[in-house]
Amino acid sequence: MDVGAFILAAQFPGQGQEEALHRAVRSAEVSEEAGLDAVWVAEHHFVPYGVCPSAATLAALLLGRTRRIGVGTAVSVLPTAHPVALGEQAALLHLLSGGRFTLGVGRGGPWVDLEVFGSGLRAYERGFPESLDLLLRWLREPRVGADGERFAFREVAVVPRSDDALAGQAVDAPPVVVACTSPASVRLAAERGLPMLLGMHCGDEEKAEVVGLWRKSALAAGRSPEDVEAVAARHVSAGVVQIADDRPAAAEILTKAMPGWLRQGLEAHVTVDGRERRMRDPVAYAELLCELHPVGSPRLCADRLAATAERTGISRFALLVEGSGDLVATEENVRRLGGEVLPLLR
Repeated sequence: MDVGAFILAAQFPGQGQEEALHRAVRSAEVSEEAGLDAVWVAEHHFVPYGVCPSAATLAALLLGRTRRIGVGTAVSVLPTAHPVALGEQAALLHLLSGGRFTLGVGRGGPWVDLEVFGSGLRAYERGFPESLDLLLRWLREPRVGADGERFAFREVAVVPRSDDALAGQAVDAPPVVVACTSPASVRLAAERGLPMLLGMHCGDEEKAEVVGLWRKSALAAGRSPEDVEAVAARHVSAGVVQIADDRPAAAEILTKAMPGWLRQGLEAHVTVDGRERRMRDPVAYAELLCELHPVGSPRLCADRLAATAERTGISRFALLVEGSGDLVATEENVRRLGGEVLPLLR
């Protein structure tokens, strides 16, 4: 079982952005102290849902503040980034951290971000496979050129090489995971032999079905059963965790704090083309998250994680720890996760 903290740098009502970022950094530092395996950091633009605009930049800071724990992006949004620039950042972090960095990438949404960064709606609707393939080539090959619909350039040297020697030993490129929210993205990840990051809005049954589709698609793409099993062991399940002495107390913490954050955060999203979108009811969504994920006593949380692993086959978790919106409460939540839940799983 690999248990990590999922950090959004969420700005709750009445909080400043610096407060949200400080809580994000402290959550990562305490995660290492508490014995967690990883921290996963998100990125968002122009919304208080999360005030970190660059997951790779925050990951760099956290890698410098820690010594043992793995740090991953969940996720870096490819349609608003150049794959080569992101690949260079990933290689740099991978090499300088001694291999502790994981690059999570995703398609994002049809948000105004596409307009601001000049990539356009096509990059979201059609360009993700091209961007992903260029990124993977950059991480795996010594020289790369491109002649695609969105990216075209002469062959250049890859510097630094992410598979260069670490401490005198040959290493692989940094691990890459793909956020999957549709059958198309599941098949894309499977065909390229990449593990998935599955969202916290999904329950065990849905995640099990997605894993089944991924496995079927990977085998259909010609990947060996051995390779499929090895990659499948690296899938990541996102969720929420809140630990208290009993489930009602833990659920009360989240259902009091999260709806206000969800309401102001989700309402702030603006689509690039004016398309209508449905926003989840914040109260109902907070209650759903409490039902789906480890929210309750340490024993209940451990049992819930074990059950999810058994039902889905996923044994790596990225758990949102800052659902209370409070720094002290978040630090206590992380410490109880490491000190009281993990021993029950190991």
